[in-house]
Amino acid sequence: MINKKIRNIEKTLLSDNYYVLNRVTFDYLMPNGCWVNQMREVYDRGDGAGILLYNKEKRTVILIKQFRMPTYLNDNEDGALIEIAAGMLDKDNPEACIIRETEEETGFRLKEVKKVYEGYSSPGVMTEKMHFFVGEYTDAMKVNQGGGLDSEAEDIEVIEIPFDRAVNMLHNGEIIDTRTIVLLQYAIIHKLIA
Repeated sequence: MINKKIRNIEKTLLSDNYYVLNRVTFDYLMPNGCWVNQMREVYDRGDGAGILLYNKEKRTVILIKQFRMPTYLNDNEDGALIEIAAGMLDKDNPEACIIRETEEETGFRLKEVKKVYEGYSSPGVMTEKMHFFVGEYTDAMKVNQGGGLDSEAEDIEVIEIPFDRAVNMLHNGEIIDTRTIVLLQYAIIHKLIA
């Protein structure tokens, strides 16, 4: 589908050091009929997938804690975030990605997951589309300690906490990762843990 309100798109590569940052200029047709030239810096880091692991019997969820430099630079005192397990899609589909990332980060090997949403993470700046999943876990699914991959310099703490505590952490501002907020709210609305 072609958007007839956009023309003359030009991309200039600014960086491809870790992911790709482009300056994009384009002409945009305003409602009054005038064309205006606009410029955006667009960060392309690929698409991602994240999951909320939950256990109905124990009434718990699995979250992770890790250091996030951008949050440290923007008012997160120690840079640590409590969040869902998540990762970037490599050459696989979102479901295969989140099953792989779940095992790498948490140590739980899942056989099935349920996709509940997909959405753009920060559409004014990033191309990333996030795929949101939930998955039920049991203690028997634990195959390793998790913690991430040494080859990716990951330092991940796996946290199993009561669901009610996670909800309290959401409401009192201890959980400030948007992806985690989305999936905890999904769990509340859909009564995953009754």
